[in-house]
Amino acid sequence: MTWSLPLGSVAGIRLQVHFTFLALLAWMVVRGWRHGDLSGVPFFLALFGCVLLHELGHALMARRFGIVTSDITLLPIGGVARLERMPENPRQELWVALAGPAVNLAIAALLFVILGGQLPPVDRIGGGSILERLLLANITLFFFNLLPAFPMDGGRVLRALLATRMPYTRATQTAATVGQIMAVLFGFVGFFANPLLIFIALFVWIGAAQEASMAQMKAALGGIPVRAAMLTDFAVLGAGDGLDRAVDLILAGSQLDFPVLDGETVVGVLTRDDLLHALARKQNQGVRAIMRTDVAAAEPGEMLAAAMQRRPENACRTMPVVQGGRLVGLLTMENVGEFLAIQAARGERQAPGQDSSKSR
Repeated sequence: MTWSLPLGSVAGIRLQVHFTFLALLAWMVVRGWRHGDLSGVPFFLALFGCVLLHELGHALMARRFGIVTSDITLLPIGGVARLERMPENPRQELWVALAGPAVNLAIAALLFVILGGQLPPVDRIGGGSILERLLLANITLFFFNLLPAFPMDGGRVLRALLATRMPYTRATQTAATVGQIMAVLFGFVGFFANPLLIFIALFVWIGAAQEASMAQMKAALGGIPVRAAMLTDFAVLGAGDGLDRAVDLILAGSQLDFPVLDGETVVGVLTRDDLLHALARKQNQGVRAIMRTDVAAAEPGEMLAAAMQRRPENACRTMPVVQGGRLVGLLTMENVGEFLAIQAARGERQAPGQDSSKSR
C-alpha cells in the first residue's frame, strides 16, 4: 500500500504502517501532552497491537491453505491483510474469516484470567486500567467483526456459508445486499443517536458494493485466457532511456504505461503518473530511477481471472505478459473492460453461476 512505512516482518509477512496512522498517533500525543494525560497513547498502541494479531490470524490461517499474504498494513480504521487471492473453497474462506475474530476472543479470554476472572463494567472502556479497556475493546472487536456485512469478517462468513448452497457470485450478491441493508439501518440510527454510525454505514455500504463488483468481474472473466484480452501493439522503454524518450512516446500515442526492458527482460513499468511527478520535481535521472518494480507478470495461457487476482492493489494499471522470458503483450484494466464490453455486445457473457469450464 502506498504511503506506508515498513515495520519489519513476521513469518515472512511484511508489516507496515500507513502514514495516516502515524498522523493520528502524533495527534493523540500532542493532545495528551496539552491536557497533561498521555494514558490514552499506550492503550492506543496496545489496541492496534491486538488489531495486528487479528490480521496475522487471517494470514496464518490462509497460509495453511497455500495462500500467501503479501503484507499487513495498519490504518487508523484498523488493519488490512493483503492476501494474493481469496480461498475458492467456501469452507476454507470460512476458517480464514473466523481466524481474526478468534484471535480477539483469545486475547479477551487471556485478559479475563489475568484480571482475576471478573468482567469490568462497560463504562471502563473509557476510563479503566489499560488491561480492563483492552479486554472490553477485544470483546467489542470480536462482535463488531462478526457483523454479517462486508468488509467485516462476518460478511465473508455469511458468504462462505451461503456458497455451500448456491453459486459463489449469487452468494456474494446476497451477502452484499444484507450488508447494505445493515448500512441503511446504521445510517438511520446514526442520525438520531451517534454520528459515528453514519461513518460506519458509509464504510459498510462501499465495502459491500466493492465486494459484489469484484465477484461479478471474477465470474465474467472465468474461463478466459490472458491472450484473449491482452494488448499486442505497444511501445517499450529501455532501462537506460531518459525521461524525454518517455515523454515522446506518450505524446505520440494513447499508451500511458510503458514496460521497461533490460535487453529482453522486463525489469519494471514506468507509469504516466510517476513520469509527471518526476517532471514536476525537475528530476531527470532516467527511466530506471522512477520505474515501478513491484509489478506482477502474467502468462498468455493463464486464466484472466487468476492474473487479475494476482495484481497488487498498489501496482500500476499495466501488467506485462511474458512467455519464455520474452514480453509478448500487456494487460491493462482499460483493455479488459473493453474486452468485456465487446463480449457483452456479442452476447458471449456467461450467465451468472454458469460453470465456465463447461461453456468454453
